[in-house]
Amino acid sequence: MTGFNGLGLHLGNISRLSNAETRSISPENFTGEKGEGGMAIQGTGQDCARDLGQGWKISPSIPIEPGETRQLANIDGSGAIQQIWMTPTGHWRFSILRVYWDDSELPSIECPVGDFFACGWNKYAQVSSLPVCVNPGSAFNCYWEMPFRKKCRITMTNIGPETMKLYYQINYTLTDVPDDTAYFHAQFRRTNPLPYKEAYTIADGIKGWGQYVGTYMAWGVNNTGWWGEGEIKFYMDGDTEFPTICGTGTEDYFCGSYNFDVDGYREFTTPYAGLPQVIRPNGVYQSQQRFGMYRWHIMDPIRFEQDLRITIQALGWRNGGRYLPLQDDISSVAYWYQTLPSAPFPELPDRDQLEII
Repeated sequence: MTGFNGLGLHLGNISRLSNAETRSISPENFTGEKGEGGMAIQGTGQDCARDLGQGWKISPSIPIEPGETRQLANIDGSGAIQQIWMTPTGHWRFSILRVYWDDSELPSIECPVGDFFACGWNKYAQVSSLPVCVNPGSAFNCYWEMPFRKKCRITMTNIGPETMKLYYQINYTLTDVPDDTAYFHAQFRRTNPLPYKEAYTIADGIKGWGQYVGTYMAWGVNNTGWWGEGEIKFYMDGDTEFPTICGTGTEDYFCGSYNFDVDGYREFTTPYAGLPQVIRPNGVYQSQQRFGMYRWHIMDPIRFEQDLRITIQALGWRNGGRYLPLQDDISSVAYWYQTLPSAPFPELPDRDQLEII
């Protein structure tokens, strides 16, 4: 198909020519139109550029007021989002990213911005993976390929009490999209505390044909001792009581072993899996241990044809070598591709339920 290799390049085809058109949206070019970048005469940088004039970083960012939703992108045609960079101020749990594909009125991505970029505790942690990287000091980067056939709309909502400032750039291509290409989805969930002897739900109600490609978890521990004995379970295509895929432990699923312990918890960040964030108690008011973990199923996507549900147990230890069901503070983002239409997401928690406390 003409222009197809413009949808997503890799080292094996990066030298091939394509008829795809590269475009970019930022506060310096809100529409991404060709030859219309840097034309602003007012914006957040206008006072700094008062001696220089048009073309000198007049509009590098946008303010988003409390309760306001700003449209970041509104793209017509077929193509794919190829990279998103942004650096938001304020509380990352209170900045809600939403993405809508084609004619859908329901978002296929709905997530607090920090969690979407695998940094859920409102504190910087270096993430050096293939589809997501977070760099000093709040530089969020996403390389998940996100195709669309008719339209793409991206918004950011500030549910916090203070004005936030957002710098962002959305790089995309306009090109043909093959018939067998699915749509990217990302869904946030949080349970605090997890009810005793209940499994935590990472995803449920996914209906359609697609593949599951990743998990991010922000896990706050409410007990002492090791917390990651629980199994992750993937129920697909009609599975009921028992899943098709059953893991062996939390750290095993995130491609670690034996409590992530090398003289204590050891952070790591790799292309496909990581424990990039360990927040240790300080002996005063930061009293709980908190962890951030990701697992990308890029080389081993989990295929489903009809439906998918994913749970993970929260298990520690009690005396006598017995498991202890935990009641932890657990948040997650599930990432997958599927056909449209997709099922409505559960209602996003309100600000008090999202707050990191």
